[in-house]
Amino acid sequence: MFITLEGIEGSGKTTQMRTIARWLTTAGRDFLTTREPGGTPIGTQIRSVLLNPENRDLAPMAELLLYVADRVQHLETAVRPALAAGKVVVCDRYFDATLVYQGYARGLDRDTIHELHRLACGGLTPDLTLLLDLEPGAGLARAWRRIHADTAHAQESRFEKEQLDFHQRVRAGYLDLAGLQPQRFVIIDAALDETAVGVQIEAALAAHVTGRQ
Repeated sequence: MFITLEGIEGSGKTTQMRTIARWLTTAGRDFLTTREPGGTPIGTQIRSVLLNPENRDLAPMAELLLYVADRVQHLETAVRPALAAGKVVVCDRYFDATLVYQGYARGLDRDTIHELHRLACGGLTPDLTLLLDLEPGAGLARAWRRIHADTAHAQESRFEKEQLDFHQRVRAGYLDLAGLQPQRFVIIDAALDETAVGVQIEAALAAHVTGRQ
């Protein structure tokens, strides 16, 4: 089973990955947790280009193709082998992030993004996507607190430095996708405290993962 987490900056995906790992461990499921970009050694190098705040002039199409390159490497060397071995794969961001950030927010043609995904990645679609939904202003405030508390995050703050309207388009894009594919998306209220968010996620996992082999 392939599970993805999506959401704007500061929505708590990294924190809730730990909740999912605990739940899967308790359920006795073999699993892999990973992320995009940067889920492989080569992907880590691509991530350093994509998230470096000094790369302000990175062209949107170049940005898109770097994400696709990261995803091809990730699928071939991590995700597909784990799925073939019967593991549950949980990924922090995947294709939906590309569609909303480079499509809805950057304005690149969404049909082109879909076609690139089909050609380069075989169109692999998650079985379950947990969308941690949060008002962008609140998410950015959380993200900047994290950046100020840990200088390592400052080196990956290119998207946090985008204007608020960019993040509003990202959120709107996510909610649009969730409305179009309600069978795959579960919207999680990420404005609540960490424990309450975790309860929602565990309920979604119980409904969608329990009993699946």
